[in-house]
Amino acid sequence: MKTTIQSLCLLVLSLVLFNCDNDDGNADNQDDCNFAGFTFLDTANNTQTLIGESELITDFYYTSSNGPEVEIYKSSDPGDFWFVTKAVTANASGPGTLSVGGTIYAVNVTCQRTGNAVGEEMRFDITASGLEAEYCVIIDLYH
Repeated sequence: MKTTIQSLCLLVLSLVLFNCDNDDGNADNQDDCNFAGFTFLDTANNTQTLIGESELITDFYYTSSNGPEVEIYKSSDPGDFWFVTKAVTANASGPGTLSVGGTIYAVNVTCQRTGNAVGEEMRFDITASGLEAEYCVIIDLYH
């Protein structure tokens, strides 16, 4: 339990201290998800992956009661680490919700790339209060 709390504190601290700019036209992830998962760009301009794509489940709901939306969650800890947004079309922006260790954050989301079938990529740029991070994931489930 202590290790989990320390890891989550490190994750939140990392998000606050570092940012990601994979939408600047020169980034490694501009055309392909070379760094799949939940990532950020550190102060030395290196992409850091906090959670690999293999540890994330991406659930795309095309016909939910809220309209199209995506839910991404850590497969080993779905109740404590998850992300939800309705910004699911290319270049769409809107609100999202990020939960880390049970603490829920309102975030701004820009959908950089979208898919519409299992196995296709989706990429989301997430910002809030001076932080920027990115999800670059593969759709696992489509409803």
